[in-house]
Amino acid sequence: MRNNREEEEKKEGSFNLDWRFNQTLRNVQGLLKGRSFPGKVLLTRKSEPSYEFGLPERPLDSERSHSEDDLGRGELMDSPPEGEVPNATRTISSGEAHKLKSSTTNSENKSGDVQKSMSGARATDSARVTKFTKELSGPAVILETLRQLAWSGVPSYMRPNVWRLLLGYAPPNSDRREGVLKRKRLEYIECVSQYYDIPDTERSDDEINMLRQIAVDCPRTVPDVTFFQQVEIQKSLERILYTWAIRHPASGYVQGINDLVTPFLIVFLSEYLEGNMETWLVSDLSPSNICNIEADCYWCLSKLLDGMQDHYTFAQPGIQRLVFKLKEVVRRIDEPVSRHMEEQGLEFLQFAFRWFNCLLIREIPFHLVTRLWDTYLAEGDALPDFLVYIFASFLLTWSDKLQKLEFQEMVMFLQHLPTHNWTHQELEMVLSRAYMWHTMFESSPSHLAN
Repeated sequence: MRNNREEEEKKEGSFNLDWRFNQTLRNVQGLLKGRSFPGKVLLTRKSEPSYEFGLPERPLDSERSHSEDDLGRGELMDSPPEGEVPNATRTISSGEAHKLKSSTTNSENKSGDVQKSMSGARATDSARVTKFTKELSGPAVILETLRQLAWSGVPSYMRPNVWRLLLGYAPPNSDRREGVLKRKRLEYIECVSQYYDIPDTERSDDEINMLRQIAVDCPRTVPDVTFFQQVEIQKSLERILYTWAIRHPASGYVQGINDLVTPFLIVFLSEYLEGNMETWLVSDLSPSNICNIEADCYWCLSKLLDGMQDHYTFAQPGIQRLVFKLKEVVRRIDEPVSRHMEEQGLEFLQFAFRWFNCLLIREIPFHLVTRLWDTYLAEGDALPDFLVYIFASFLLTWSDKLQKLEFQEMVMFLQHLPTHNWTHQELEMVLSRAYMWHTMFESSPSHLAN
């Protein structure tokens, strides 16, 4: 009798936990439907918040932020009053939870009316741009504030400046910024002259082979985007990658790094070229402008990879470590799909290695990549660990589908995911779930213990 009672208590406890978890996910989905989408988050993480599983996450407040690419599409982005800062380290009281739940329900009921409010959407967009403008126009940028804003998307025309600041390439003090950028751009030109613009007779055999591999990979970079097939773009890629590899001998050039340059190229080219990316002609730019763009790409790539050096050293141990953690996180979040994949003999390295190697650039439409990278760069040094939760959320988008597939079908499906019609809505959902799961598991590391 005692054993039966214990079994029943375990089942009941498991049911309650599952119910609370599912309720949390439904709350997030409800926020999406009501267009009051969780977005702004506090990233200090000095003390981990404690949340009940059944409560909506407080750090994901009611502000929904988009890149400038979305402005004018009529989607409401609710913002808190100017000056209000969400408390990311305070546990939500039951009263607050009830209010937030009621607010969510009301927003669901009013979602039809909300989407018709074009003027409201524009007003909210304007308020968000004002926040960025205020932060960027001061004598010194407060990087933590900028990270909070950028996590949920950066207006496209502000991205070049914001990305340079987030990566530490441009200094926060405005009076030093121009001088630092000028000096670093000149340094890049000198490196190209010293390492790239030399005859092969002055290179070692390893350097010649590396340059040949880069020359082969450049035309393969983001093959679905014809813009990158321009000769000038491929030569810029070649110069950036070769110079970086020579100056970082611990890793050298690794296939996949070529993809990581492309978001920087697009963002920094946008400072000089207007209109749709597919209509851009790099041949219209002056040599000095091309040098500036390449230099910014080079230094920003260097800053990005400084935080994940062991991802691209021999055997790429950093990626292998994160793939293992991804497997554990998926097992904790969605045991049925994890068990099915294991029964079918599918290893996470077979599909997730490319995700970590190229940071999902090849898995989603390219027009969404810069929005995704706003969040990447806002995460700063914490990015590698947060990638695990983004990729878990990305994978479990197709949980039901995967459980119906056998090994070969799963491999084919995961190599050709149906994301070609994705919009910002699907990407925001992935990021929202990632933050929710990160909050749950990172504050309770024992959940991930073997």
